[in-house]
Amino acid sequence: MTGRYSSAMTSGTDLPTTSWAVLGMLSHADELSGYDLKKWADWSLQFFYWSPSFSQIYAELKRLEKHGYVTSRTVTSEDGVRGKRMYAITTSGRDAVAHWVNHSPVEAPVLKHSVLLRAWLGHLAEPERLREILTAHIDYAEKMRRRAAADAEGSDANPDWAFPSAVLRWCIRHYEAERQLAEDLLDDLEALNKRGRLPRNREAPLAPPKSKAPPR
Repeated sequence: MTGRYSSAMTSGTDLPTTSWAVLGMLSHADELSGYDLKKWADWSLQFFYWSPSFSQIYAELKRLEKHGYVTSRTVTSEDGVRGKRMYAITTSGRDAVAHWVNHSPVEAPVLKHSVLLRAWLGHLAEPERLREILTAHIDYAEKMRRRAAADAEGSDANPDWAFPSAVLRWCIRHYEAERQLAEDLLDDLEALNKRGRLPRNREAPLAPPKSKAPPR
């Protein structure tokens, strides 16, 4: 690869995805503080990728500044006492994150669902405990849906937020589906309990069922 992205490819290959997420947030504005970045992450990023702490944000900013992708300056308040550090993306930083978006390999999403793991081990669980876990997850999914909907409301008024707003609408539908799937699973578990639960111990190991999935 040659052209304007070549230096970004060389110096940014060791950056984790969280660094690109922070750099991407900076690409939406001329200058942001760590507090601003935290607010932006809570407004959008947390619904689909990452909910960083302040310490994580500042660690990423330090890393990005070391690569030359970010510059910073201290802004002093009118009283001359308080100061805050403001961060801005550099030209090389904007080129690097654009290259990452357009040319880096896209990892498949990895589903690590602790609620499903409990349900999968339902033969070892108490029915009431499984019910509590599923009910809590239904409440969580609905809470996240409402928060995403609230954050998406009115965001279309700013054309600079067009793509984040589209992602927020996707997140609303995602959490709606997650809630419905959890409700369906709860119904399935209730039906299993009515029919009678499987024994917890077996004299011989149970072989997994044969898969009908197509070969990979």
